[in-house]
Amino acid sequence: MIVGTIIGSGIFVSPKSVLANVEAVGPCLIIWAACGVLATLGALCFAELGTMITKSGGEYPYLMEAFGPIPAFLFSWTSLLVTKPSSFAIICLSFAEYASAPFYPGCDPPQAVIKCLAAAAIVVITIVNSLSVKLGSYLQNFLTAAKMIIVTIIIVSGIVLLAQGKTDNFKDSFKGSKISVSSISLAFYNGLWAYDGWNQLNYITEELKNPYRLVYVAGREGHVLKILSYISVKRLTPAPAIIFYGAITIIYIIPGDIDSLINYFSFAVWIFYGLTVLALIVMRFTRKELRRPIKIPIIIPVIVTLVSILLVLAPIISAPELAYLYCTLFILSGLIVYALFVHLKFSWAQKISKPITMHLQMLLEVVPEEEVIE
Repeated sequence: MIVGTIIGSGIFVSPKSVLANVEAVGPCLIIWAACGVLATLGALCFAELGTMITKSGGEYPYLMEAFGPIPAFLFSWTSLLVTKPSSFAIICLSFAEYASAPFYPGCDPPQAVIKCLAAAAIVVITIVNSLSVKLGSYLQNFLTAAKMIIVTIIIVSGIVLLAQGKTDNFKDSFKGSKISVSSISLAFYNGLWAYDGWNQLNYITEELKNPYRLVYVAGREGHVLKILSYISVKRLTPAPAIIFYGAITIIYIIPGDIDSLINYFSFAVWIFYGLTVLALIVMRFTRKELRRPIKIPIIIPVIVTLVSILLVLAPIISAPELAYLYCTLFILSGLIVYALFVHLKFSWAQKISKPITMHLQMLLEVVPEEEVIE
């Protein structure tokens, strides 16, 4: 699952953007190596968290355990409406660009064609995963094999070219480089997008044979609409959550492009990666009684936390854009939603949500998980 998630659109899209930000091969290779090291250190932190707190939902249960419901809710709120849909949108837009390119030799495909093709891919993936978990896993395995073959071809081709002495790009590899805090941080964003997925196994810790998605787990805790945690009676899939993601993703691809979505995604996701790894440090002191089958040196989560802070603050300080402000305000707006719908549980909100839930339940033929088990 981790291999299938990491080896995706990023390896085909990110190299161009990383190089464009630093404008030289030398610093580009250093950034790629540094991104790999950072992803490995993050994965080690999540290995300890996942074996210490054996609950599905990725970062959600760790933030809940260390900091309480509010940071956990903000994570689910951000994942539900920002990071997961934008990630899905990036993948589908990347597919659409490559799939449409052969039909437009010598020029870039029209944006309308790319976005329509991306929307079609979103619909197909949503339908497949809503119909059957097994069918979805078959599709995942097929695509993983295809991606591995393509990556192998790229690697072997590179080795052959190097063996033939074609090393012109490595001469004066630092010449003409554009090094600044802003360019390095944006290059890291693109590089880390290619490595993203190292935490995916933590989303299905509880039951690897019947994967939950984060939105399902948050719905079970009452932190999102209850309907999103329901299961299809006939197909045993979390259809409402999958359809919700698909709909939000289609909205994202209308105004967005790959580079802006990657920056938007990376800024938001590294806020919570940093908080989650900080939770690991905090629980070393507050939850000493917890069993830790895997225990990493404390210096590793400290490094990851500090790097996360730099990744989040660097682009804001060096090259501030309104997009980062909007993203921050959107994350913080989750506090208002939490206060109204989770903490205070206003009666008028329940009156509105109950009939919506009932009608969607009948339309989609879904019920709470416990009713399926019974």
